[in-house]
Amino acid sequence: MTIALIAALPAELKPLVRGWERRNGVYHGRLGDRDAAAACAGMGAAAATRACESVLATGPIDTFISVGYAGSLSCGLQTGSAYAVREVIDAATGERFLCDYPQGQRLITLSSIAGPDEKRQLALKYQAVMVDMEAAAVARFARARNLGFCAFKSVTDGPSDKLPDFARFTGADGQLRLPALLAWAAVHPGSWSALRHLARNSNVAAQQLALFVPRCLADWQ
Repeated sequence: MTIALIAALPAELKPLVRGWERRNGVYHGRLGDRDAAAACAGMGAAAATRACESVLATGPIDTFISVGYAGSLSCGLQTGSAYAVREVIDAATGERFLCDYPQGQRLITLSSIAGPDEKRQLALKYQAVMVDMEAAAVARFARARNLGFCAFKSVTDGPSDKLPDFARFTGADGQLRLPALLAWAAVHPGSWSALRHLARNSNVAAQQLALFVPRCLADWQ
């Protein structure tokens, strides 16, 4: 089986693909006993689709796996921890995608980062516990080609955490414009604590994901 790991940001993939070869923006290596490829192309559905296309162009893929950060909609999930996903719901279209991995949580995909009020509404409406911006696009891409799909996510922010509006610092290509974010933060000192907290959580979340995904794959198929 050849798997494809699709993420939004390089930091999400870095611990997973350590030591892999990179060719034309796509990482190639092995995850457990499986051949694997990996790519990230930015945040959002369009970027996730581009990443899927770039990986598929390198050779046959059996299963696409959406990996990366997610926000928590439930106090029962711990920041920094990784979780399997059993179902992905696209909030924009209402589409539901069941994952091939046999257990896990329900995740909602949005087109933007959710604040505390929206997180509460999503939890009530969908009985979901996580939210991201890419999983539904990866699922749609895979299912349209009759390929396998699953998702593993690590939590970077809790249900009450208020994050900056990263959309204003994201280019049309889905890439985070870090200089613009840092310039904004420099004149908004009230954001510093939240950004430091998010950075710490994100680092732990990426490391945990790199441990969690291989364990899940070893138990699956």
